[in-house]
Amino acid sequence: MNKHLKIPLILLAVWVAGCSASSKENAISKESTVKVLPVTRLVEKSTDLHREYVGDIHAIRNVDIYARVKGYLEQVYVDEGRYVRKGQILFRINNEEYKAKLASAKANLQSTIAEAKAAQLEVNRVKLLVDKKVISKTELEVAQARYAAVEARIMEARSELANATLRLSHTSIKAPFSGIINRLPYKVGSLINEGTLLTSVSDIGSVYVYFDVSEGEYLEYVKANRLNSDKKNREVELVLADGSRFSHMGKVETMEGEFDEGTGSIAFRARFPNPGKLLKHGSSGKVRLTNTISNALLVPQKAVFEIQDKNYVYIVDKNKQVKMKSFQPKTRIAQYYVVESGLEPGDEIVYEGIQNIKDGVKIQPKYVSMDSISAGSEEVRLSVK
Repeated sequence: MNKHLKIPLILLAVWVAGCSASSKENAISKESTVKVLPVTRLVEKSTDLHREYVGDIHAIRNVDIYARVKGYLEQVYVDEGRYVRKGQILFRINNEEYKAKLASAKANLQSTIAEAKAAQLEVNRVKLLVDKKVISKTELEVAQARYAAVEARIMEARSELANATLRLSHTSIKAPFSGIINRLPYKVGSLINEGTLLTSVSDIGSVYVYFDVSEGEYLEYVKANRLNSDKKNREVELVLADGSRFSHMGKVETMEGEFDEGTGSIAFRARFPNPGKLLKHGSSGKVRLTNTISNALLVPQKAVFEIQDKNYVYIVDKNKQVKMKSFQPKTRIAQYYVVESGLEPGDEIVYEGIQNIKDGVKIQPKYVSMDSISAGSEEVRLSVK
Protein backbone atom coordinates (compact mmCIF):
# COMPACT_ATOMS: atom_id res chain seq x y z
CA MET A 1 0.00 0.00 0.00
CA ASN A 2 1.11 3.53 -0.71
CA LYS A 3 2.71 5.21 2.29
CA HIS A 4 0.79 8.41 1.55
CA LEU A 5 -2.58 6.63 1.78
CA LYS A 6 -1.75 4.80 5.03
CA ILE A 7 -1.68 7.83 7.24
CA PRO A 8 -5.12 9.25 6.21
CA LEU A 9 -6.69 5.81 6.70
CA ILE A 10 -5.29 5.58 10.18
CA LEU A 11 -6.61 9.06 11.02
CA LEU A 12 -10.04 8.17 9.61
CA ALA A 13 -10.24 5.05 11.79
CA VAL A 14 -9.27 7.02 14.85
CA TRP A 15 -11.99 9.63 14.09
CA VAL A 16 -14.67 6.99 13.54
CA ALA A 17 -13.74 5.25 16.80
CA GLY A 18 -13.89 8.55 18.63
CA CYS A 19 -17.32 9.36 17.26
CA SER A 20 -18.58 5.93 18.22
CA ALA A 21 -17.30 6.29 21.79
CA SER A 22 -18.83 9.75 22.01
CA SER A 23 -22.24 8.40 20.88
CA LYS A 24 -22.13 5.69 23.53
CA GLU A 25 -21.27 8.23 26.21
CA ASN A 26 -24.14 10.47 25.09
CA ALA A 27 -26.54 7.51 25.20
CA ILE A 28 -25.37 6.54 28.70
CA SER A 29 -25.62 10.13 29.83
CA LYS A 30 -29.12 10.38 28.40
CA GLU A 31 -30.20 7.20 30.18
CA SER A 32 -28.76 8.43 33.45
CA THR A 33 -31.00 11.56 33.28
CA VAL A 34 -34.19 9.47 33.30
CA LYS A 35 -35.83 10.10 36.68
CA VAL A 36 -36.89 7.23 38.92
CA LEU A 37 -40.29 8.18 40.33
CA PRO A 38 -42.89 6.38 42.49
CA VAL A 39 -45.84 5.19 40.41
CA THR A 40 -49.05 3.64 41.73
CA ARG A 41 -51.86 1.77 40.01
CA LEU A 42 -55.40 2.96 40.72
CA VAL A 43 -57.81 0.39 42.10
CA GLU A 44 -61.53 0.56 42.79
CA LYS A 45 -62.48 -1.06 46.09
CA SER A 46 -64.46 -0.42 49.24
CA THR A 47 -62.39 1.80 51.46
CA ASP A 48 -62.35 2.67 55.17
CA LEU A 49 -60.93 6.00 56.30
CA HIS A 50 -60.17 6.31 60.02
CA ARG A 51 -59.67 9.30 62.29
CA GLU A 52 -59.12 9.41 66.04
CA TYR A 53 -60.45 12.06 68.43
CA VAL A 54 -60.12 12.62 72.17
CA GLY A 55 -63.49 11.82 73.74
CA ASP A 56 -65.10 12.70 77.09
CA ILE A 57 -67.19 9.91 78.59
CA HIS A 58 -70.45 10.78 80.35
CA ALA A 59 -73.11 8.62 81.95
CA ILE A 60 -76.40 8.78 80.08
CA ARG A 61 -77.82 10.07 83.37
CA ASN A 62 -75.76 11.63 86.13
CA VAL A 63 -77.75 13.40 88.84
CA ASP A 64 -76.64 15.19 92.00
CA ILE A 65 -78.62 14.26 95.12
CA TYR A 66 -79.38 17.22 97.40
CA ALA A 67 -81.00 17.39 100.84
CA ARG A 68 -84.40 19.10 100.69
CA VAL A 69 -84.82 19.53 104.46
CA LYS A 70 -82.55 20.46 107.35
CA GLY A 71 -81.60 17.98 110.05
CA TYR A 72 -79.02 15.54 111.38
CA LEU A 73 -78.00 12.66 109.10
CA GLU A 74 -79.39 9.65 110.93
CA GLN A 75 -78.68 6.77 108.51
CA VAL A 76 -76.57 6.11 105.42
CA TYR A 77 -77.82 2.94 103.72
CA VAL A 78 -75.32 2.72 100.83
CA ASP A 79 -71.59 2.84 100.21
CA GLU A 80 -69.53 4.59 97.60
CA GLY A 81 -69.34 2.82 94.26
CA ARG A 82 -72.29 0.54 95.00
CA TYR A 83 -75.10 -0.19 92.58
CA VAL A 84 -78.55 0.99 93.70
CA ARG A 85 -82.00 0.48 92.24
CA LYS A 86 -84.63 3.09 91.51
CA GLY A 87 -86.59 3.98 94.67
CA GLN A 88 -84.01 2.47 97.05
CA ILE A 89 -83.50 4.50 100.25
CA LEU A 90 -80.04 6.10 100.33
CA PHE A 91 -80.13 8.39 103.40
CA ARG A 92 -82.40 9.21 106.29
CA ILE A 93 -82.41 12.58 108.05
CA ASN A 94 -83.75 12.73 111.62
CA ASN A 95 -87.50 13.13 111.22
CA GLU A 96 -88.85 13.70 114.73
CA GLU A 97 -89.38 17.41 114.15
CA TYR A 98 -91.18 16.79 110.86
CA LYS A 99 -93.39 14.09 112.41
CA ALA A 100 -94.45 16.59 115.08
CA LYS A 101 -95.26 19.21 112.45
CA LEU A 102 -97.30 16.64 110.55
CA ALA A 103 -99.26 15.73 113.68
CA SER A 104 -99.89 19.41 114.37
CA ALA A 105 -101.11 19.95 110.80
CA LYS A 106 -103.48 16.98 111.10
CA ALA A 107 -104.90 18.31 114.40
CA ASN A 108 -105.35 21.77 112.95
CA LEU A 109 -107.26 20.34 110.00
CA GLN A 110 -109.55 18.30 112.25
CA SER A 111 -110.20 21.33 114.47
CA THR A 112 -111.04 23.49 111.46
CA ILE A 113 -113.36 20.84 110.04
CA ALA A 114 -115.22 20.70 113.38
CA GLU A 115 -115.47 24.47 113.43
CA ALA A 116 -116.88 24.37 109.92
CA LYS A 117 -119.60 21.93 111.01
CA ALA A 118 -120.55 24.27 113.83
CA ALA A 119 -120.66 27.20 111.43
CA GLN A 120 -122.88 25.20 109.07
CA LEU A 121 -125.32 24.41 111.89
CA GLU A 122 -125.40 28.08 112.79
CA VAL A 123 -126.28 28.98 109.20
CA ASN A 124 -129.13 26.46 109.22
CA ARG A 125 -130.49 27.79 112.55
CA VAL A 126 -130.34 31.41 111.45
CA LYS A 127 -132.05 30.54 108.18
CA LEU A 128 -135.03 29.03 110.04
CA LEU A 129 -135.38 32.16 112.13
CA VAL A 130 -135.19 34.33 109.06
CA ASP A 131 -137.86 32.24 107.33
CA LYS A 132 -140.13 32.75 110.40
CA LYS A 133 -139.26 36.44 110.27
CA VAL A 134 -137.94 36.36 113.78
CA ILE A 135 -134.65 37.98 112.82
CA SER A 136 -133.55 40.03 109.83
CA LYS A 137 -131.94 38.62 106.69
CA THR A 138 -128.72 40.42 107.58
CA GLU A 139 -128.09 37.93 110.39
CA LEU A 140 -128.18 35.09 107.86
CA GLU A 141 -125.64 36.82 105.65
CA VAL A 142 -123.28 37.24 108.61
CA ALA A 143 -123.58 33.52 109.51
CA GLN A 144 -122.91 32.50 105.91
CA ALA A 145 -119.82 34.74 105.80
CA ARG A 146 -118.46 33.08 108.95
CA TYR A 147 -119.02 29.66 107.40
CA ALA A 148 -117.18 30.68 104.19
CA ALA A 149 -114.24 31.92 106.28
CA VAL A 150 -114.01 28.59 108.07
CA GLU A 151 -114.15 26.76 104.69
CA ALA A 152 -111.16 28.82 103.54
CA ARG A 153 -109.28 27.88 106.70
CA ILE A 154 -109.97 24.23 105.93
CA MET A 155 -108.29 24.63 102.54
CA GLU A 156 -105.35 26.32 104.25
CA ALA A 157 -105.11 23.52 106.82
CA ARG A 158 -105.18 20.88 104.07
CA SER A 159 -102.33 22.71 102.32
CA GLU A 160 -100.29 22.80 105.54
CA LEU A 161 -100.93 19.09 106.03
CA ALA A 162 -99.76 18.31 102.49
CA ASN A 163 -96.62 20.40 103.00
CA ALA A 164 -95.85 18.71 106.31
CA THR A 165 -96.35 15.29 104.73
CA LEU A 166 -94.04 16.21 101.86
CA ARG A 167 -91.29 17.54 104.13
CA LEU A 168 -91.48 14.40 106.25
CA SER A 169 -91.08 12.29 103.12
CA HIS A 170 -87.97 14.31 102.19
CA THR A 171 -86.23 12.98 105.29
CA SER A 172 -85.94 9.67 103.41
CA ILE A 173 -83.79 10.27 100.33
CA LYS A 174 -84.27 7.71 97.55
CA ALA A 175 -82.48 6.90 94.30
CA PRO A 176 -84.20 8.62 91.33
CA PHE A 177 -83.07 5.79 89.01
CA SER A 178 -80.85 2.73 89.05
CA GLY A 179 -77.14 3.48 88.94
CA ILE A 180 -73.81 3.73 90.75
CA ILE A 181 -73.41 5.80 93.92
CA ASN A 182 -70.50 8.20 93.88
CA ARG A 183 -68.64 9.89 96.75
CA LEU A 184 -70.32 10.29 100.15
CA PRO A 185 -68.88 13.44 101.77
CA TYR A 186 -71.11 13.32 104.90
CA LYS A 187 -71.26 10.62 107.58
CA VAL A 188 -73.90 9.72 110.16
CA GLY A 189 -74.39 12.53 112.70
CA SER A 190 -73.52 15.36 110.31
CA LEU A 191 -75.81 18.40 110.36
CA ILE A 192 -77.32 18.69 106.92
CA ASN A 193 -78.73 21.96 105.66
CA GLU A 194 -81.38 22.26 103.01
CA GLY A 195 -79.64 22.19 99.62
CA THR A 196 -76.57 20.24 100.82
CA LEU A 197 -75.05 17.97 98.14
CA LEU A 198 -75.12 14.44 99.56
CA THR A 199 -73.84 12.42 96.57
CA SER A 200 -74.54 11.76 92.91
CA VAL A 201 -75.91 8.77 91.01
CA SER A 202 -74.64 7.69 87.58
CA ASP A 203 -76.56 5.48 85.19
CA ILE A 204 -73.72 3.87 83.21
CA GLY A 205 -75.61 1.00 81.60
CA SER A 206 -74.79 2.99 78.47
CA VAL A 207 -72.52 6.01 78.11
CA TYR A 208 -72.25 9.05 75.89
CA VAL A 209 -68.88 9.95 74.41
CA TYR A 210 -68.50 13.53 73.21
CA PHE A 211 -65.72 14.48 70.77
CA ASP A 212 -64.96 17.64 68.79
CA VAL A 213 -64.58 17.53 65.01
CA SER A 214 -63.17 20.34 62.87
CA GLU A 215 -65.32 21.88 60.16
CA GLY A 216 -63.32 20.22 57.38
CA GLU A 217 -63.53 16.80 58.99
CA TYR A 218 -67.24 17.32 59.66
CA LEU A 219 -67.78 17.94 55.93
CA GLU A 220 -65.74 14.82 55.10
CA TYR A 221 -67.95 12.75 57.40
CA VAL A 222 -71.20 14.13 55.98
CA LYS A 223 -70.05 13.66 52.38
CA ALA A 224 -68.90 10.12 53.05
CA ASN A 225 -72.30 9.30 54.56
CA ARG A 226 -74.02 10.70 51.50
CA LEU A 227 -71.84 8.62 49.22
CA ASN A 228 -72.54 5.50 51.23
CA SER A 229 -75.80 5.09 53.11
CA ASP A 230 -74.54 2.01 55.00
CA LYS A 231 -75.39 2.29 58.71
CA LYS A 232 -71.90 1.04 59.56
CA ASN A 233 -70.64 4.53 58.70
CA ARG A 234 -72.14 5.70 61.99
CA GLU A 235 -70.34 3.04 64.03
CA VAL A 236 -67.30 4.12 66.02
CA GLU A 237 -64.67 2.40 68.14
CA LEU A 238 -63.41 3.49 71.54
CA VAL A 239 -59.76 3.22 72.55
CA LEU A 240 -59.32 3.29 76.33
CA ALA A 241 -56.68 5.18 78.30
CA ASP A 242 -54.41 2.12 78.47
CA GLY A 243 -54.46 1.75 74.67
CA SER A 244 -56.82 -1.23 74.61
CA ARG A 245 -59.97 -1.25 72.52
CA PHE A 246 -63.37 -1.27 74.19
CA SER A 247 -65.15 -4.52 73.39
CA HIS A 248 -68.39 -2.89 72.17
CA MET A 249 -68.92 -0.67 69.14
CA GLY A 250 -70.68 2.66 69.56
CA LYS A 251 -72.87 4.65 67.23
CA VAL A 252 -72.90 8.35 66.37
CA GLU A 253 -76.35 9.53 67.46
CA THR A 254 -76.27 13.25 66.95
CA MET A 255 -74.13 16.37 66.72
CA GLU A 256 -74.50 19.93 67.96
CA GLY A 257 -76.44 22.46 65.91
CA GLU A 258 -73.61 25.00 65.53
CA PHE A 259 -69.83 25.32 65.47
CA ASP A 260 -67.89 26.70 68.41
CA GLU A 261 -66.71 30.18 67.43
CA GLY A 262 -63.55 29.90 69.49
CA THR A 263 -62.31 26.52 68.22
CA GLY A 264 -64.12 26.22 64.88
CA SER A 265 -65.22 22.69 65.81
CA ILE A 266 -68.53 20.92 66.33
CA ALA A 267 -69.27 18.29 68.98
CA PHE A 268 -70.40 14.80 68.01
CA ARG A 269 -72.13 12.45 70.47
CA ALA A 270 -71.71 8.68 70.25
CA ARG A 271 -73.46 6.13 72.46
CA PHE A 272 -71.74 2.97 73.69
CA PRO A 273 -73.33 0.04 75.53
CA ASN A 274 -71.61 -0.59 78.87
CA PRO A 275 -73.00 -3.86 80.26
CA GLY A 276 -69.90 -4.59 82.34
CA LYS A 277 -69.88 -1.07 83.87
CA LEU A 278 -66.24 -0.69 82.79
CA LEU A 279 -66.68 2.87 81.55
CA LYS A 280 -67.21 5.48 84.24
CA HIS A 281 -68.65 8.97 84.18
CA GLY A 282 -65.91 11.57 83.71
CA SER A 283 -63.32 9.24 82.18
CA SER A 284 -61.78 9.72 78.73
CA GLY A 285 -60.66 7.79 75.69
CA LYS A 286 -60.14 8.08 71.95
CA VAL A 287 -62.98 7.71 69.49
CA ARG A 288 -62.09 6.12 66.18
CA LEU A 289 -64.43 7.44 63.51
CA THR A 290 -64.66 5.50 60.25
CA ASN A 291 -65.84 6.83 56.89
CA THR A 292 -66.64 3.94 54.56
CA ILE A 293 -66.87 4.45 50.80
CA SER A 294 -68.05 1.56 48.62
CA ASN A 295 -66.29 0.99 45.26
CA ALA A 296 -64.26 4.17 45.55
CA LEU A 297 -61.53 5.09 43.09
CA LEU A 298 -59.05 7.05 45.20
CA VAL A 299 -56.25 9.31 44.00
CA PRO A 300 -53.60 10.44 46.51
CA GLN A 301 -53.49 14.19 46.96
CA LYS A 302 -49.72 14.19 46.37
CA ALA A 303 -50.28 13.00 42.81
CA VAL A 304 -52.67 15.84 41.90
CA PHE A 305 -51.89 19.34 40.62
CA GLU A 306 -54.17 22.15 39.52
CA ILE A 307 -54.15 24.26 36.38
CA GLN A 308 -56.88 26.88 35.94
CA ASP A 309 -59.09 25.26 38.58
CA LYS A 310 -58.85 21.84 36.94
CA ASN A 311 -57.30 18.78 38.56
CA TYR A 312 -54.59 16.84 36.73
CA VAL A 313 -52.37 13.80 37.23
CA TYR A 314 -49.51 12.36 35.22
CA ILE A 315 -50.48 9.09 33.55
CA VAL A 316 -47.62 6.69 32.70
CA ASP A 317 -48.09 4.95 29.31
CA LYS A 318 -46.62 1.71 28.00
CA ASN A 319 -43.50 3.55 26.80
CA LYS A 320 -42.93 4.92 30.31
CA GLN A 321 -43.74 8.42 29.19
CA VAL A 322 -45.91 10.68 31.33
CA LYS A 323 -48.96 12.49 29.99
CA MET A 324 -51.12 15.05 31.72
CA LYS A 325 -54.70 13.94 32.23
CA SER A 326 -57.53 15.85 33.88
CA PHE A 327 -60.18 14.27 36.09
CA GLN A 328 -63.30 15.34 37.93
CA PRO A 329 -63.27 14.66 41.71
CA LYS A 330 -66.50 13.73 43.48
CA THR A 331 -65.21 14.79 46.89
CA ARG A 332 -62.03 14.98 48.91
CA ILE A 333 -61.59 12.89 52.02
CA ALA A 334 -58.42 13.32 54.07
CA GLN A 335 -55.39 12.99 51.71
CA TYR A 336 -57.39 11.44 48.87
CA TYR A 337 -59.67 12.52 46.06
CA VAL A 338 -62.64 10.32 45.18
CA VAL A 339 -62.84 10.22 41.39
CA GLU A 340 -66.09 11.13 39.64
CA SER A 341 -64.81 10.80 36.07
CA GLY A 342 -61.69 11.05 33.92
CA LEU A 343 -59.68 8.20 35.44
CA GLU A 344 -60.20 4.44 35.35
CA PRO A 345 -59.12 1.49 37.53
CA GLY A 346 -55.74 0.26 36.31
CA ASP A 347 -54.44 3.70 35.32
CA GLU A 348 -50.84 4.18 36.44
CA ILE A 349 -50.06 7.62 37.81
CA VAL A 350 -46.98 9.33 39.19
CA TYR A 351 -47.40 9.42 42.96
CA GLU A 352 -44.57 11.81 43.99
CA GLY A 353 -42.19 14.21 42.29
CA ILE A 354 -44.76 15.69 39.90
CA GLN A 355 -43.22 19.14 40.30
CA ASN A 356 -39.97 17.93 38.68
CA ILE A 357 -41.43 16.54 35.44
CA LYS A 358 -43.46 17.78 32.49
CA ASP A 359 -45.72 16.34 29.81
CA GLY A 360 -43.99 13.85 27.51
CA VAL A 361 -41.01 13.15 29.78
CA LYS A 362 -39.84 9.56 30.04
CA ILE A 363 -39.37 8.19 33.55
CA GLN A 364 -38.26 5.02 35.27
CA PRO A 365 -41.30 3.87 37.33
CA LYS A 366 -40.84 2.60 40.84
CA TYR A 367 -44.11 0.88 41.61
CA VAL A 368 -45.78 1.32 45.00
CA SER A 369 -49.13 -0.13 46.00
CA MET A 370 -52.06 1.87 47.36
CA ASP A 371 -51.88 -0.26 50.50
CA SER A 372 -48.32 0.85 51.21
CA ILE A 373 -49.26 4.49 50.57
CA SER A 374 -52.12 4.31 53.06
CA ALA A 375 -49.96 2.48 55.60
CA GLY A 376 -47.60 5.45 55.69
CA SER A 377 -50.38 7.88 56.53
CA GLU A 378 -50.28 8.88 60.20
CA GLU A 379 -53.32 11.14 60.28
CA VAL A 380 -55.62 8.74 58.44
CA ARG A 381 -55.39 4.98 58.36
CA LEU A 382 -56.73 3.56 55.10
CA SER A 383 -57.63 -0.08 54.79
CA VAL A 384 -58.78 -1.48 51.47
CA LYS A 385 -61.21 -4.36 51.70
